[in-house]
Amino acid sequence: MDTAAVASRRPLRVGIQLPEIERPVRWPELASMIRAIEDAGFDSIWTGDHFLYRMADGSAEGPWDAWSVLAAAAAMTSRVALGPLVTPVGFYNPAVLAKKAATVDEISGGRLVLGLGAGWNEVEFRGYGVPFDHRIGRFEEAFTIVRTLLQEGQIDFQGEYFSARDCQLVPQSRPGGPPIMIGSVGERMLNITLPYVQAWNVWHTETHNSPDGVAPLLARVAAACARVGRDPATVDATVVALVRMAGGMGRRQGDGSIDATPNPLQGPPEVIAEELRAYARAGLAEVQLVVDPITVESIEALAPTLELLDRG
Repeated sequence: MDTAAVASRRPLRVGIQLPEIERPVRWPELASMIRAIEDAGFDSIWTGDHFLYRMADGSAEGPWDAWSVLAAAAAMTSRVALGPLVTPVGFYNPAVLAKKAATVDEISGGRLVLGLGAGWNEVEFRGYGVPFDHRIGRFEEAFTIVRTLLQEGQIDFQGEYFSARDCQLVPQSRPGGPPIMIGSVGERMLNITLPYVQAWNVWHTETHNSPDGVAPLLARVAAACARVGRDPATVDATVVALVRMAGGMGRRQGDGSIDATPNPLQGPPEVIAEELRAYARAGLAEVQLVVDPITVESIEALAPTLELLDRG
């Protein structure tokens, strides 16, 4: 099957996020999921970038390192886009993060989408010795370093929180670097990033897991685009959607609780496909699916939904 030609007829791109802490997933199963996502015809693979979650009972859990998984996924696949959903820039020296992104982009043959955010989980910042104060100010400096190195190849920067003096990113993966997606629709974050990014993204809680929740976000981004002189049509709108498949009991979250989203997307392929068409009609370029339960079987069971989307 010519997957590129098929995907071009879809009303929007459809990706899947790999598991975080829903249950223990070792590498052999994770690798099987990566292969299944590409083989089923999905457009993209995403990883959550987190270090540590503290459960309500005091126990600790965390996912595998996102950038190591992305590098492995890049080498294992040939077609799907891939990226972090999203990387808190404060976790890394920003020049080193640019180096990591360029390397994964190179391994993938230019398929990386660099999702960036400020982070929210104070537990992992504190546990790994990463400052949690002035998160937006730190983000702005780090974002300047990361995007300048990726897009221009060099920077000489001294800020209050970060520096990159006479720094060059060599080699570069491709002219202009990978596209950047901002994981926020906060006013200050949009003001900082919209002059430079190619997409924005929010979690399903922001839309109440419904296409009806997209319009207020589009309006917010359009207003921010007007402030910075950017055409909103040049920035892809993307959101996460929660999908419940057979055997789903609710997705486990970072505090050990079960996701309380009241209307997970579920039902036969025809129902899920029509809901995804509704997201496209609402103005989205892509939906990243968080699947409950996240298994190879769930991924394969979603393949008929993609076939329906491809028929128009």
